[in-house]
Amino acid sequence: MNKLGLNRLLIPLLSILMGLFVGAIVMLIGGYDPVRGFTSLFNGMLGSPYAIGETLRAAAPLIFSGLAVAFAFRTGLFNIGVEGQVLIGWVAAVYVGINFDLPMFLHLPLALLAAMFAAAAWAFVPGFLKAKFHVHEVITSIMMNYIALYTTNAILRSVIGVTNERTESIRESASLSSPLLQELTTFSRLHWGILIAVLAAVVYYYILQRTTLGYELRAVGFNKHASQYAGMSVNRNIVLSFVISGMFAGLAGAMEGLGTFNGMTLSASFTGVGFDGIAVALLGANTAVGVVLAALLFAGLNIGGLAMQLGANIPSELVKVIIAAIVIFVASGYALNYVIEKLKGNRKKGVEKK
Repeated sequence: MNKLGLNRLLIPLLSILMGLFVGAIVMLIGGYDPVRGFTSLFNGMLGSPYAIGETLRAAAPLIFSGLAVAFAFRTGLFNIGVEGQVLIGWVAAVYVGINFDLPMFLHLPLALLAAMFAAAAWAFVPGFLKAKFHVHEVITSIMMNYIALYTTNAILRSVIGVTNERTESIRESASLSSPLLQELTTFSRLHWGILIAVLAAVVYYYILQRTTLGYELRAVGFNKHASQYAGMSVNRNIVLSFVISGMFAGLAGAMEGLGTFNGMTLSASFTGVGFDGIAVALLGANTAVGVVLAALLFAGLNIGGLAMQLGANIPSELVKVIIAAIVIFVASGYALNYVIEKLKGNRKKGVEKK
C-alpha cells in the first residue's frame, strides 16, 4: 500500500477513535459512566439480531446519500442539495407505489426508476445553473432543499392525498419489505434495500473507475481548463455529474418510502439523510468501500444511541456529538495531511535548487 493509500485509511480510523474519546470526555463531564454508555451503545448497534437488522436497515439510505455526495465530490462539485433530492425521490417512489397496480417485477423497478429520475431532474437545476451561468452549486443546491421540502408537502396534500398527516401504505408489489430478512433479525425492519445499496456502490466504482464517462468526470473535477483543452465538454460533464448524483440521492428516498415506512408523512423539517451523506462521504474518503463502511458506522451510532439512552440513561444526542467530532477530526486530518505534503514538496524543490 502506498503512502497516500495508508493515509486515507489511517485518518478515518484515528478520527473514529478520537471521536469516541471526545464522547467519553463529554460523558464524564456530564456525570455519566463511559464504560456503561459505550457498552449500551455497541449492544444497540450489534448486540442482537434485531440490532444488526436495524443498523443495516438504517445504513441503506445513508449509503445512497453518501454515494450521491461522494460522486459530486469526485468530479469537483459539492452537491449539498442531496437532502432535497432524497425528499423528491421519496415522494416519487411513494406516488408510483400507491397509484399503479402492476406485478412486482414491473411495479418495484418502476417505483425505483421514478425516484431516480425525479431526483435527477431536481438535481439538474443546480447543475445547469453551474454549467450555464457559473452560479455556485452550494448556493443553489441548498436553496433547492427548502423548495423540495415544501414542494413534497404540497404534492402529498394535493396530488397523493394524505390522511392523518400520512399517505396510505404503498401496494405490496412495490414494497422492498422482506419477511425472510425480518424473521432472521427477530422482526426488525430490515428490507432488500441494503442489497440494492451495496450493488449501487459497485456501480459507483465501475462508473468512476472503469468507464470513459467516469474518466472525463474525474478529469473535469481535477482541472476544468486542461479538460476543455483536451476536447472534453466541461459544461456537459458538470450537468451529468449532478444528474447522476441526484439518481443516487433519489434511491436513498426510495429506501425510506418503499422499505422502512412503506409511505410518506408530511414533514416540517428535513430527514437528515442527505446531510448525513456529507459526513458519510467525508469519512469514507469518497470511495465506494469507504462510503459503505462509513454508512454502517453512522447508522449503528444512530441506532445504538437509542439503546444508550435506555440502557445507561445517557441522552441519545450524545451520539451527534460523537459524529460531529469524527467529522471534525476527519476534515482536520485531511487538511493537515495536505499541508504536510505541500511542505514536503516545497522542501524537496528547495533541495533540488541547491
